[in-house]
Amino acid sequence: MNEKIPAKQYAVQLVGPDQLILNKSKEVFKPGPHQVLAKVEVVGLCFSDLKLLKQFTGHVRKGPVVSGIDPEILKEIPSYVPEAAPTVPGHEVVARIVAVGPGVTKHKPGQRYLVQTDYRWLHTAASNAAFGYNFEGALQEYVMMDERVITAPDGESMLIPAGEERAGSAIALCEPWACVEDAYVSKERTTLKAGGKLLIVSDVAVPDGRMHRLYQKYGAPAKVTWVSKSLPPADLGPGVILVKSVFDLEDAAYDDVIYFGAAVHTVEVLFSKLAAGGLLNIVLGGDRFGSPVVTMVGRVHYGGIRIVGTTGSDPSESMKYIPKTGEIRRDEIVNVVGAGGPMGMMHVIRNVCQGVAGVTVYAGDVDDNRLAALNQIVKPLADKNGVEYKPYNAANEQMEENYTYTVLMAPVPELVATAVNCAGSRGIVNIFAGIPATVTGKIDLDAYIEKRLYFIGTSGSTLDDMKRMLEKVESDRLDTNVSVAAISGFEGAVEGIRAVENRSVAGKIMVYPACRSMGLIRLEELATKLPDVAACLNNGLWTREAEKTLLEKHVG
Repeated sequence: MNEKIPAKQYAVQLVGPDQLILNKSKEVFKPGPHQVLAKVEVVGLCFSDLKLLKQFTGHVRKGPVVSGIDPEILKEIPSYVPEAAPTVPGHEVVARIVAVGPGVTKHKPGQRYLVQTDYRWLHTAASNAAFGYNFEGALQEYVMMDERVITAPDGESMLIPAGEERAGSAIALCEPWACVEDAYVSKERTTLKAGGKLLIVSDVAVPDGRMHRLYQKYGAPAKVTWVSKSLPPADLGPGVILVKSVFDLEDAAYDDVIYFGAAVHTVEVLFSKLAAGGLLNIVLGGDRFGSPVVTMVGRVHYGGIRIVGTTGSDPSESMKYIPKTGEIRRDEIVNVVGAGGPMGMMHVIRNVCQGVAGVTVYAGDVDDNRLAALNQIVKPLADKNGVEYKPYNAANEQMEENYTYTVLMAPVPELVATAVNCAGSRGIVNIFAGIPATVTGKIDLDAYIEKRLYFIGTSGSTLDDMKRMLEKVESDRLDTNVSVAAISGFEGAVEGIRAVENRSVAGKIMVYPACRSMGLIRLEELATKLPDVAACLNNGLWTREAEKTLLEKHVG
């Protein structure tokens, strides 16, 4: 491949909180040992880009890598930009390798790839490293990646080979679709963590037998810490650590926390004691909190914490109602809150087409134009799949009650509280939108426990999710291009990110770096602005032919 690589390039850079610039002379890095340089074909704009824009150094994935790789290697990578260093966002991307450095073994120039964003084995203080966050992303013409970063410990590359037969947009959109898929197929822990640390805090006496029954059914921890004015029961196991107060406990140190009691101030402290992926089991013992509880709802999404509870006095009773996955169930009444946005549309389409019997899908949004765009795509799919589909304007219509599955597309803690109030028995509340990890919300945990509800939340997607989505696209079982609502070159990319912020575009915005000077163009504007491209749309939807015409005739 004889790609002539320039010394400078166009790039959208995030240089500080809410500070985006279009840099028209950013350096194109030359690949060193173990490094590859890829030319970006297309990149989708994402709400997650907006979260990074607002939080910047406060985002859990902008922090420095603290484990998983030799720090000396990181010093060799110019595209590693943690903390306050300017970064390039953009992680929904198709790119083609144009140059490699010595020592590169897995990748060759000319290969076309879908990029998997999450480097889950490279840990930051509160999350993991990621492409488009503490490593530069794809809102630039050329992006540098290092094989030692993009290769997982099992040898798998985070660059997934993509064929030439599908539009770049359709392939790039496998990334957000994979995040949606991961929200449902992610496996939930239904036991005490094997070999984990268990914290028990009790405001009441715990009779012998309770813990033995729990261990028998759900496994035993390696270490137990006991905090209570009463003596620990005999069945806690050997080597119990006694601590006088919850305020003497280390934060984020316990894989499982069991609380016997109903003191609001105590349970509010206990959320911070959960480690990532930790489970809080609240045993009310016939009592009630009696008022809303300040709950760390942000850590459900970014920290993977989970909450269960029982109105009785047996902690094993709570564990019975943990779902194995976040998948929708037979006869589910699904409510997608924020359904008219790009990701909300994907959730609606996914659940309408999932093939689960008896499902009803409510789709709520506050914008009639976005709902109209959603209905145009979803209504035929719902009719085809025999699914009852009920769009509604949330600004004018109150949410109904007894939803058995609620998906939240806006990072607003008050929506979590409302979802609890509107949930039916054994309902799942999927906190899909990334509420920052430090953010709390006042939740009616009495109702949560009495209804046997379950908060779920996932961040990003796995390599397997991405491969599954790509296979669906390449086998024509999924047309991800139904999500495309607008296109842009670099001149319109910053405006595009602001459109994501203002929710003024009802679908995905795809940026084509080759079209440097092109502004933001909604698909409905193509007929007047780019009529030759508009002629290639299929009933108003983006197609491979439209993309091909754009890249053949409107580059520069």
